Amino acid sequence: MDEFDCLKLDNQLCFPLYACARSLVKKYNPYLAKIDLTYTQYITMMVFWEKGKCSAKELGDKLYLDSGTMTPVLKSLEKKGLIKRARSEADERLLMVEITAKGQALKTEAVKIPGQVAACVALEPEEAKGLYQTLHKLLDIMR
Repeated sequence: MDEFDCLKLDNQLCFPLYACARSLVKKYNPYLAKIDLTYTQYITMMVFWEKGKCSAKELGDKLYLDSGTMTPVLKSLEKKGLIKRARSEADERLLMVEITAKGQALKTEAVKIPGQVAACVALEPEEAKGLYQTLHKLLDIMR
């Protein structure tokens, strides 16, 4: 092993994570196109389907996205009529975001997507669970 082994692509933990993430998001694209969402819009809507309403900051924290990324996503979703944004009455510094009836209705179309994508990923349920746990452990460490 020489001093430059650390620069070999095959020795990088980040590279297979990056490549897998890109490939997995590509698997989502045909299904998301049918409901007119990008992957980032989709994961944003997943939070709203679960919570209904939250602050933009809380949303960014949940999705590991900064405000520079969140703002255009929220504007796009609002333009599509899926969410509405408003300043908090209690604290005008907070931007509150809430799902609309149209956004809630989209949930019935999106419910098929996780199963469709899972069918493209050849992992046993226990392998998928272990990978999920390891990735979340890594996210917690880096947060």
